[in-house]
Amino acid sequence: MRKVSKLSEVARLAGVAPITASRAIRGAGYVSAETRERIMAAAAQLNYTPDPLARRMRGDRSRLLGVFVNNYGPVVLHEIIRALSTHARAQGYDLLLFNAERFDSPDRMATCDLLGKLCDGLMVVMPGADDRFLDAIERQQVASVVICFDARPLAVPVVAAENRLGARVAVNHLLELGHRRIAYIAGNPGTGQSAERERGYVDALQAAGITPDPALVVNGAFVQSGGYAATEQLLALPVPPTAIFAANDEMAFGAIDAINSRGLKVPHDISVIGFDDIPTASCVFPKLTTMHQPFDTIAAYAVREVVGMIAGQTTGPARIAFPARLTVRDSTGPAPQAESMPTTPRRPARARRVPVSGT
Repeated sequence: MRKVSKLSEVARLAGVAPITASRAIRGAGYVSAETRERIMAAAAQLNYTPDPLARRMRGDRSRLLGVFVNNYGPVVLHEIIRALSTHARAQGYDLLLFNAERFDSPDRMATCDLLGKLCDGLMVVMPGADDRFLDAIERQQVASVVICFDARPLAVPVVAAENRLGARVAVNHLLELGHRRIAYIAGNPGTGQSAERERGYVDALQAAGITPDPALVVNGAFVQSGGYAATEQLLALPVPPTAIFAANDEMAFGAIDAINSRGLKVPHDISVIGFDDIPTASCVFPKLTTMHQPFDTIAAYAVREVVGMIAGQTTGPARIAFPARLTVRDSTGPAPQAESMPTTPRRPARARRVPVSGT
């Protein structure tokens, strides 16, 4: 096992006092360029790395942002973390990722306290409403931001997409194409986002004078296999839907697979629209019409918010929501009974984005 060098050893090799070595490595206080270069060379020779926990105990910044997730599965999570990493590094911070799934015992809660002490700030991505570490983070006096959460009010800032308005735009797109029997494939209730998207689905139907049919709302658990199973259930109805709105793209992919397995075609027989616009949405066949979540904008704002809090800016509970945008591709088209109507032309296959309005 490699011996861990101490700061005093670096100082001795460089021929300086330990306080001078500390200033050079921390980048705090005046140290001449020549001396700093000698100290950094000694640190490299001895493989010395600062102890971030010790730095935090001295009141220094660790330049670490802790990121809590409650599982690594969703593709959306990967996109958010990639964007968070980009913007954190631009601000001079690195990420420390922690899987907080099954946070159900006192010893696991101690990890939350440790990360709060080790990291300058914390970001919680897509937590569930009953995740116990949310309560711990609300209690801690640590700069914290929650990302993509719609389940309940929190004592820390929340940054997310406009789920309800985005869903309403998605369903309005299908209504404009002549669809009247529109199904909704819901996701898990944990983050609250699926429920908000269902509310937008109901809003759009009711505004069009359509009474929502409970038989057309099926859970797909936010996974592709769930979308497939939910669609099989929908296609088995006495009167199947002519269009499906899935609460995320992965379930929409499953829906397309299930439709194809029945010998039906998307969008000729059934239209499908998703939510998120993950990278593979433009690679499947047919290319998926979906609601584009501004992951980069959400991540940039979340990082700025938590870094501002670290710097001493005061903030309180707030929900910052960014609009989702409709990206029309190949998976949506006129309702079968409306295909011959000149007032409802088929949408072009090329992608375009339409900003969400508040109406």
